[in-house]
Amino acid sequence: MVTAVSVPPANPNQVADPIPDSEESRASVVERLFREHNEALIRFLRGRVGSHNEALEVAQEAYVRLLSLDQPGAVSYLRAFLFKTAANIAIDRRRRTQNFDKVAGRQLFTELTENRTPERQLSGEQTLRHLGALIESMPPKCRESFVMNQIQGLDAATIAHRLGITDSMVRKYVVRALLHCRAHMDLERNG
Repeated sequence: MVTAVSVPPANPNQVADPIPDSEESRASVVERLFREHNEALIRFLRGRVGSHNEALEVAQEAYVRLLSLDQPGAVSYLRAFLFKTAANIAIDRRRRTQNFDKVAGRQLFTELTENRTPERQLSGEQTLRHLGALIESMPPKCRESFVMNQIQGLDAATIAHRLGITDSMVRKYVVRALLHCRAHMDLERNG
């Protein structure tokens, strides 16, 4: 549930957007905002997210949030609110991407590449079998995203295209799989 926040206009001489009275008039105000400001919003977002497609996704999410306000009358400057909402969504996406890069950049298998004694080789083989079972137990798209990223070395955009899902979902799947594998391997090692 989205709550309304009053955001001051970017320009002090700006007149407040009309306050919608009903669902129909709210939709017409958002439609007017889209017609009058969408190009500027997309340009604004491209500078923040780096790609046109990502900017379109962020803008769409911002419009959805604007339409889902509980009390749209509380927001007197809808254009400023739209831009601020879109900027916040872009920041959230950037943070998620940075977190994904941090987690995905760590080597899950580094301990398996150390010098091998016969005991370590046997332990490594057991760990690989266990890891294989963990990977097989994952839901299909999570498993496919993980294998394509960590084993085949593909980036999130390529995986997303192949699986027909968003880059964001690929990153979530890979992080979820990495955390799942790490937790089970740590549990086995310490248990």
